[in-house]
Amino acid sequence: MYKTNQISNGVKLSVIVPAYNEEKRLPKTLREIYKYLSTRAIAKGEDERSSSTTQSYDSEIIVVSDGSKDRTVEVVKEMMPTIKNLRVIDEKENYGKGYAVRQGMLKAKGDYRLFTDADNSTSIDQVEKMWPEFERGYDIVSGSRDIKGAVLDPPQSWWRMRIGDIFNLFVQAIVGLWGIWDTQCGFKGFTKKSVEDVFPRCKINRFAFDPEILVIAKKLGYKIKEIPVIWKNDPESKVKFKNMVKMGIDLLKVRWNLVTKKYTKKHVQ
Repeated sequence: MYKTNQISNGVKLSVIVPAYNEEKRLPKTLREIYKYLSTRAIAKGEDERSSSTTQSYDSEIIVVSDGSKDRTVEVVKEMMPTIKNLRVIDEKENYGKGYAVRQGMLKAKGDYRLFTDADNSTSIDQVEKMWPEFERGYDIVSGSRDIKGAVLDPPQSWWRMRIGDIFNLFVQAIVGLWGIWDTQCGFKGFTKKSVEDVFPRCKINRFAFDPEILVIAKKLGYKIKEIPVIWKNDPESKVKFKNMVKMGIDLLKVRWNLVTKKYTKKHVQ
């Protein structure tokens, strides 16, 4: 099947993992992603079309280090001999998660491209929920923690859920993403065509890059579907007011870009 660190020309799924100083959490996440994808790999001589019920497919994993100061890049390289479809993009400067995701998405080879978080909050097996939606004609399938069927483990506190609801309404009102209740979930899948059309138009590198992606996709007429996911919630995670303020500023930039038609042309970074 694969040769060491060599990607098949027929990659169906690319998994992009943006990472900033993730030398501790990343190895476990990569092993779990690879373990699952190995169960879906096409065996030698197997015809993918004849195994649609088991969803066999070839894949790749791309880690994008966003200017990490620790051993993130070295750790990934050390894992390459055992994770044969793994590669790393080593960005020397820290530009932001949005920038890192964009680089990975545009340099991926898959017919479908998924980005997921380095902390593995949403396990890779939930990508299987996406395939039926792609088959129904959706171009972007976005994980959600706020729709029926979603599970947060452990559950969030009541006050934090209310803050999230209010903020989601704010996002929808500012950039027009009505009906999308969790723009921030770090588990989103795209068709190759939507990636190549949407991501070169993006301009936000940090806090509001997720809504920007969805706004541009919606403007271009791509079909978006939210699916419920199981989310491993970190009870130690804190809602940082300053980050919410920064995201609010980014959202206003997205709104301004819409008004001034800055998303009409692709740009090269």
